[in-house]
Amino acid sequence: MIKNLFFIVLSFMFLSFSPFSKKGVTIYMIGDSTMANKPLNDNPERGWGQLFPQFFNENVKIENHAMNGRSTKSFIDEGRWDSVFFKLKKGDYLFIQFGHNDEKVDKPNVYAEAHTTYKDNLIKFITESRSKGAIPILVTPVMRRRFDEKGVVVDTHGDYPAVVKEVAALTKVPVIDLHEKSTKLLTDLGVEGSKLLFLHIAPGVYKSLPEGKKDDTHFSEFGATKIGALVVAGIKEQNIELKKYLKNE
Repeated sequence: MIKNLFFIVLSFMFLSFSPFSKKGVTIYMIGDSTMANKPLNDNPERGWGQLFPQFFNENVKIENHAMNGRSTKSFIDEGRWDSVFFKLKKGDYLFIQFGHNDEKVDKPNVYAEAHTTYKDNLIKFITESRSKGAIPILVTPVMRRRFDEKGVVVDTHGDYPAVVKEVAALTKVPVIDLHEKSTKLLTDLGVEGSKLLFLHIAPGVYKSLPEGKKDDTHFSEFGATKIGALVVAGIKEQNIELKKYLKNE
């Protein structure tokens, strides 16, 4: 009896004084393949959310629920949002980045028109996460690697980035303009240098890609790290309280 009581008291003290229980925070991430976790074995592709933990100290837990091929519509329809909403608690952060698949008019399972369904779904994520005391943060869609014949970056996202900013203003939610930041990054690196951000894989480098790969939407580990760093810069610029958990802050 006394021995059991001792262990109960000891466990309580551990929980009470552990850094995470007192100061920790959980970041939930919802979005598409550009943010999602990818297999590590024999695979060069990484999502920026997958590399996000390296920027934070030990008091941060990150749950990356982003998934390949998902839009705001399919993320809700498949019950993925419900599973995240169920977990949310007061003080948690929710990073929201969609757009790549919402814009696919030819795919009715994912298509969400920018000014109606897409906008409404973003507001749903914000309203419902706030009802749990969580802190939503919007992120505009990251750029694909597209250049015109003059070497100027070409946007493929249409009205979607503007709608994210519109929703941010309407709901008074911080917005990290990854669309603008990644455009600048691509411009600075140029047509050739920007290939390092994405998947330009020569044949034979990976067993899973015997013929190599050219993909200007999804990121290499280097690219995912660079994009994650842009989001971190946005956290600092927006003076989001989460910045106190960044390494070297």
